[in-house]
Amino acid sequence: MTAGSVGAAPARHLGELVRVPTGRRTARGSATAELAVGLPGLVLLLFVGLTAVTGVTTKLRCVDAARDGALAAARGEPGVEAARRSAPAGAIITVTIEGGRVVATVRAPVRAVGARLPSLTAEASAVAAVEPGAPGPTP
Repeated sequence: MTAGSVGAAPARHLGELVRVPTGRRTARGSATAELAVGLPGLVLLLFVGLTAVTGVTTKLRCVDAARDGALAAARGEPGVEAARRSAPAGAIITVTIEGGRVVATVRAPVRAVGARLPSLTAEASAVAAVEPGAPGPTP
């Protein structure tokens, strides 16, 4: 077939520009743009999720430490040392004796993922009755 025959496409050269009709839009690059817009949101969501998991873990460790401290103090053992064994790092532990009961409170900072996020504090308290026959509660 020759270039002038009916039904044949015109020959194109390698350097020739191809024009797109004016009413038609192409979707080239839209996936890259959507990824560039959505990726920071996904990273923020990841940081928030990891911080939430860290917060729950710290809270559970505070609950365990407060319980251990209250029970140990109610038996006459040093409550602060017992609580410190299971408390998270940097925890503030207080054990008070009020009449016939012992109250242990543990506060600990939550390590946030990302340096610029606000700091959070987890706190837990436990109450135990003084054991009869114990040498006396000790904080």
